[in-house]
Order: sequence, then C-alpha cells, then structure tokens
Amino acid sequence: MRILAVDPGSKRVGVAVSDPSGTIAQALATVPAAPPETLAERLAGIAQEQEAGRIVVGLPRRLDGSEGPEAKSARSLAEELRRAARLPVELVDERLTTAQAERAMIDAGTRRARRRESIDQVAATLLLQSHLDRKR
Repeated sequence: MRILAVDPGSKRVGVAVSDPSGTIAQALATVPAAPPETLAERLAGIAQEQEAGRIVVGLPRRLDGSEGPEAKSARSLAEELRRAARLPVELVDERLTTAQAERAMIDAGTRRARRRESIDQVAATLLLQSHLDRKR
C-alpha cells in the first residue's frame, strides 16, 4: 500500500509518496498552500492519483515538545484531509525535518534558489522515510 506524506507549511506544502510495498519514500511535489480552503481537496486528489491507502501529515512540534500555531494548523489540515480523501490520516512528529533537508541539500551542493524550490519535497520525503522505517 502506498503512503502519501504531507509536510505542511504556510506558503508551500511538500508531498512525498512511498513505493507500493511501503519501503522507500520518494519526493513527489510541492503544492502551494494558498488558497487554504482548497488545500485538503487538492491533496486528496494527489492521494487518489497516487493510489495511496494512507496519509501521514507532519506535526511541527517545538524542540521542547510543545505545540504552537503551526501544529494547530497541521491538525486542522489532517482532519480536513481525512474527510476529503476518506483515508486514514496519521499525524507524525516532524521536528527538524526541514533543517535536515536543508543540511542534506547544502552538503550535496544544491544552490540556494533550487533549495527553496524543493526543500518542502525533501522534508516530506525524510518525514515519510522515517515513518516507514519506524513501521518496519
């Protein structure tokens, strides 16, 4: 079963998908967060296109484990996605995935403009791969 991962952000949302066996994550797309009223429907459409059986949404917690307004938005998106996609949706701690993604892209020599374009996809991929590894 394919799993779709969503790394929500205020401007862009990174999306990644697993292979059918649920072993390997791959970057899929970066979706504009605006307009927020249609975001869940757009993501549900991607889940359907990818034949996903489950969706994981990154829950941005602070380093101390507390939740801020970003986490509230992620929880709201997860609930909207659950209704729109009619699939199981799980929230997954995504602390530091964007920082890890940026570090990996810098180490790979990726230019700043390219990093800005694809960092959300890479963060979603890291989020999903970590989730898949934990499930095994």
